[in-house]
Amino acid sequence: MQICGIDDAGRGSMLGPLVIAGISLDKRKLRKLSSLGVKDSKKLAPKSREILYKEIIKLVDSYYITKISPRIIDASVKNHCLNGLEAKYMAKVVSKLNADTSYVDSCDVNPNRFGKEISQLSNNHKIKSYHHADSRFVVVSAASILAKVSRDKAIAKLRKNHDLGSGYPSDSVTVTFVRKYYQINKSMPSFVRKSWKPVQKIILKS
Repeated sequence: MQICGIDDAGRGSMLGPLVIAGISLDKRKLRKLSSLGVKDSKKLAPKSREILYKEIIKLVDSYYITKISPRIIDASVKNHCLNGLEAKYMAKVVSKLNADTSYVDSCDVNPNRFGKEISQLSNNHKIKSYHHADSRFVVVSAASILAKVSRDKAIAKLRKNHDLGSGYPSDSVTVTFVRKYYQINKSMPSFVRKSWKPVQKIILKS
C-alpha cells in the first residue's frame, strides 16, 4: 500500500517560486519516517531540515518537486484562482507518484472541496485533504521539508545577487528591496510576484 504526502512552501511570499513537493512510500515505512525525527518543517531549524531532506530522499520510494514561477502565479491571481493553480500542480504530483492514497495540506478554506478538485484533476486518485496536514501526518511533514528546503535553495540563489531577505511581506529587508528596486528601475524583477497586495501598494506609491 503506497501512501503519498504533498505540501507547498512559499505561498505567502512576495517573491520567488511557490514550491510543491510530494513523497510516496510503502505504508510500512511510516514508522521509520517518524523515527528520523520528521515533523512539520516550520518546527525545524534550517540545518535539521537539510539533514532530514537527504534522509527522506534515501528512505522514500519516490518523490517529486515542482516549482511555480511568479509569472504563472500572477496570471492565476488575476483570475482569482490561486487555489486552483495549487490544486492543478498538486494533481500533477499525485499523478506522477501514483500512490493508493494521497494526503494533502489544504490551502482552501474548504479542505473537502480542495481534495475533490485534486482528485478530478488526477484521474480520480484517492485524496485526503486536511488543514494543518503537515503537522498531523508524518508523510505530509516529510513533503513539507522537501518543499521548504527546495524553496530556501531558490531564495539563496537569488540572494547571491540581491539583498532581499526571506521574501515575505513581514520581512522589512524584503519590502525595502522591492521598493528600492522599483524606484530605481521603474519595473519589478521577474522573480517578484507583481499581483501581491504589498507589491501593488509599492507600485502605486512610487
